[in-house]
Amino acid sequence: MLLQFDRLGWWRWVLVGITGLTLVYLLMPILFIAALSFGSSQWLIFPPPAWTTRWYGELFADPRWLESAWVSFVIACVVAVLSVVIGLAVAYGLVRGTFRGREALKAFFLTPMILPVVILAVALYALFLRVGLNGTTTGFVIAHLVVALPFAVLTITSALEGFDKAIEDAAILCGASPLEAVVRVTLPGIAHGLFSAAVFSFLASWDEVVLAIFMASPTLQTLPVKIWATLRQDLTPVIAAASTLLIGLTILLMLLVAVIRRGTRS
Repeated sequence: MLLQFDRLGWWRWVLVGITGLTLVYLLMPILFIAALSFGSSQWLIFPPPAWTTRWYGELFADPRWLESAWVSFVIACVVAVLSVVIGLAVAYGLVRGTFRGREALKAFFLTPMILPVVILAVALYALFLRVGLNGTTTGFVIAHLVVALPFAVLTITSALEGFDKAIEDAAILCGASPLEAVVRVTLPGIAHGLFSAAVFSFLASWDEVVLAIFMASPTLQTLPVKIWATLRQDLTPVIAAASTLLIGLTILLMLLVAVIRRGTRS
């Protein structure tokens, strides 16, 4: 018999307590950053002496911050689209293919998830210097695609494995071509996986800082790089405001994925 939470007795309160403490431990840094972004002091002081929204006003009034946010958004959108398209092709081959070495190929595509990002950053930096892509939007997209693609491959592969191929075969038996069956039956059936892959890929690019530092130039910086550069020069609460918005968008997209997945299961 499987262990059920309701039958754990007093142990369930121990688990609840451990879970609550872990949650507080993980959320405290985020709550501190959010509180500092509303503090009235021009320095990062906690607790804030008073509350204000001044730093958000300065953030949105500075074209350099807005330009960095726009660069991050554009790059993340392009990376999300490319990750879904390439990830779909890779996942389809891994799930439906019958060739040898599928597991090794899958491990190859997932390698960037376990490889230290700084190693990828140094290697790509050296390569892009030779081909002239360092400090360009194309270089940013390629670099971020390396770390975002594994999330798309993993998510779409899981969705395809959970999709009943007999439905696709039934569509072919009813007169649809294989391509038409994939487009009109399979893709709608794994739409939740495609959406999740797009969101995870977007966030992998949106939050990436190590690769972005190596790829950045004085005229092209993403929002995380702008935060890092400003943090080294001046401890202004504008950094906390930008970080809060960065974290807020991430949480909002993750909640959206959770809601869509829950609706799909229902």
